[in-house]
Amino acid sequence: MADQYDILILGGGTGGYVAAIRAAQLGLKVAVVEKEKVGGTCLHKGCMPSKAMLKSAEMYQTAKKMNEFGVLTADVSLDFAKVMERKDKVVSQLHKGVQHLLKKNNVPVIEGFGRVMGPSIFSPRAGAVRIERQDGESEILTPNNVIIATGSRPKALPGLAFDGDRIINSDHALQLEEVPKSIIIIGAGAIGVEWASMLNDFGCEVTLVEYMPHILPLEDEEAANELARNFKKRKMKILTSAKVLPETVEIGEQGVSVQVQQGEKTETLHAEKILVAVGREAASDNIGLEATEVKTDRGIIQVNSYMQTAESNIFAIGDVIGGLQLAHVARSRRNRGGRENSGIESPSDQLRSCSPLHLFPSGGGQRGDNREASQRTRP
Repeated sequence: MADQYDILILGGGTGGYVAAIRAAQLGLKVAVVEKEKVGGTCLHKGCMPSKAMLKSAEMYQTAKKMNEFGVLTADVSLDFAKVMERKDKVVSQLHKGVQHLLKKNNVPVIEGFGRVMGPSIFSPRAGAVRIERQDGESEILTPNNVIIATGSRPKALPGLAFDGDRIINSDHALQLEEVPKSIIIIGAGAIGVEWASMLNDFGCEVTLVEYMPHILPLEDEEAANELARNFKKRKMKILTSAKVLPETVEIGEQGVSVQVQQGEKTETLHAEKILVAVGREAASDNIGLEATEVKTDRGIIQVNSYMQTAESNIFAIGDVIGGLQLAHVARSRRNRGGRENSGIESPSDQLRSCSPLHLFPSGGGQRGDNREASQRTRP
């Protein structure tokens, strides 16, 4: 007979595995369902690998300037294969750490794809979960509560499909075999500017295209403009208030071209690759929500301040509920999901969440800008 869990968590990312550990510490019987590796986007496809690469980029630039400090170096060069090897090693070490934490807290990881079921012969209410394994076998679990923590994935632009070669997303960029000679980055949010800074430091010619009037449109305009000045000093090309025309994309043996419109002006850009960094979308499709009362809006699962959906026994945390798609926000939300399931009330509030920018030099921000801050009163 299958184990009976107090909580079954779909997704072993930052929100999911930390929620599982916390729930276990509160005395609940909990398991995580994960189809790939525990750790999620942050560990495998986001924060950690990109920051490992950013550190290599920083060291490369520092080494090139050592002579200015009286430390004589000659023929400083970049071994990009070693950069990627170190990145993979860092990720592997951290992955083992997450596995250890789950084991230490007696949280089993069920390998497979979890799909939520509606009312059925297995349960009179929604919340039974079918686990589909890679070998084709499946089983059905009937936990008391479900936490959906399925995360997000890179968003594509309509008419500009990823091919993993000429047109890539941040996941593809983490698997590059060599530094591209040139790249067009569409989207100048946190992901776009971090990749722009890193690739520029590695020697890539970068063109940054942003639809809004300034880069980092969700951050303070004054700070964003300061970063733009820094990028321009580093010979990066920045186009703001610029609309990409996907229908004009042409892919050839030497690279890719696309037209960009700024007001009445249209310019054709050429590069070896295009990196689309226009944000991420919730990965809530194909997990069975249509059979439940759980509400979604453009894929984003709707929850109350306790991370509870329209089904009282189904909760959702992390990127899949929208808002700030940041690892530390997911960790914060996991407390609400885990505590609510244990009877401890703890409403969520993102108002004071920070959004770090891992660049060289580094930066960061908090929700809102100086104008908004001046209008707020401290509680």
